Amino acid sequence: MSSIVGLHGEFKGNDIVEMLKTSKNRGPDASGVYLGDVKLNIDLDEFSDDNDYNIAFGHNMLGVYDRDDRVSSPQPVSNGNLVLVFDGVLYNFKTIRNLVNKVGVEVEIKSDAEALLYLIDFYNKGDLVKAIQMAQRLIDGDYAFALWDGENLAIVRDSLGVKPLFYAENEILKGFASNRDALCEVGFTDISTLKPEHILYNWEDIAPTQALYEKITEGDVSKIDKFLKLSVGNRVDGLYEVGVIFSGGVDSSYIALLLKEISETMGLKVKLYAVGAEGTHDLEAAKYGAKFLNLDLEICEITETMIRQALPSVVKAIGDDNLMKVGVGLTTYFATRMVARDNIKVAISGQGADELFGGYKRYLESFVNDTLNYDIREDISNMYHVNLERDDACAMLNSVELRLPFLDKNLVELVLNIQDNKKIVSMHDDMRKSILRKLAFEEGLDYEMAYRPKKAAQYGTGIDKILRKKILKDIDLSEFLE
Repeated sequence: MSSIVGLHGEFKGNDIVEMLKTSKNRGPDASGVYLGDVKLNIDLDEFSDDNDYNIAFGHNMLGVYDRDDRVSSPQPVSNGNLVLVFDGVLYNFKTIRNLVNKVGVEVEIKSDAEALLYLIDFYNKGDLVKAIQMAQRLIDGDYAFALWDGENLAIVRDSLGVKPLFYAENEILKGFASNRDALCEVGFTDISTLKPEHILYNWEDIAPTQALYEKITEGDVSKIDKFLKLSVGNRVDGLYEVGVIFSGGVDSSYIALLLKEISETMGLKVKLYAVGAEGTHDLEAAKYGAKFLNLDLEICEITETMIRQALPSVVKAIGDDNLMKVGVGLTTYFATRMVARDNIKVAISGQGADELFGGYKRYLESFVNDTLNYDIREDISNMYHVNLERDDACAMLNSVELRLPFLDKNLVELVLNIQDNKKIVSMHDDMRKSILRKLAFEEGLDYEMAYRPKKAAQYGTGIDKILRKKILKDIDLSEFLE
């Protein structure tokens, strides 16, 4: 939903401004800074501050909400000695707001950042880390935020790492940002990524007592459909329209089906977006799926020229020249570019279903070796730097926020504890994701959609073929990282 940046040490006010300029694509609608006090709605091209500081925050806002009771407000937000910058969304915003009001806060809370700030403030009895941890137990969302109490700085990331957060330090300066380029802008070279659910407190890393992917509970298959419907509903609550990155496979089709059901009762506008070269697997599947679901579909028929033009920006945003990452990243980039051109600011993706339900072909070996549950948990724990940062970076090139219903923390905890043989039924189960396919079919997808074989995005769209056969002959992807 935005870009957050911050510096701690010896620097000029203009350094924060330069960081915000570098990450303006993440939040084009408003900018604000904390430089001794909060300044909102500043013009980054006109604002200048050459004074010396030792702590500063910056924020670029992507305006998603504009209802009477919930808005996307410029940041930073503050209360007393607390100052906060927040990137993300609280899916239980109304619950948190009502809770804060019940405990005596009389301020009219209209934004997610304000709700989080006052929740932490309520729990803060002199131990900022404990207050943040108490708040984390209650909030349901995708987020990265930083909080300053006048003496201590805490930098925090959500439990799965859906929202990115990077940090770096040298002899005189420490900093954090939603993207690497903002840190490079002020001279940092050795940049780290904050792990999910970790708190960087005064630049010391505090791990969670137990990570989400480590939790052992009782898995109840009968709850999966309910949890997924709740997750999808939460991710579009308060929105007028939403885009779906659509391949016609079971993951995106199931999500689209649930969104259509919501649209019929809530007036939500749902549109599908598909990417692929002419005649490719994903385009044909998407056309079939859109017709079956009776939802509008827009297609981006990609060409070699389009990929060549997009490559520099995509590779730089990803920060990696790995061919698989680039292929998937291009798919996300082209899809969200269509979403942005329709003035839609939120796109829904089926990312996470393969990891959670055992969709990858390599999981067959895990199943045979009786390591499926362990391997899935490992993949979930590493998704933040393998997939999520890539997808977020490519979507944010178009100022579009991705939301991922399969990575709802309650759903993840539930499915991680479902028996392996509900996900893969045998060593010959070439379809995999058995329980998800069964649920999707029972919910209303036809057999062809529910049981369509998986084809990775870079292959299903034809992007990998174009890259390998036509583009990589005369282009070295690493040159875009220099």
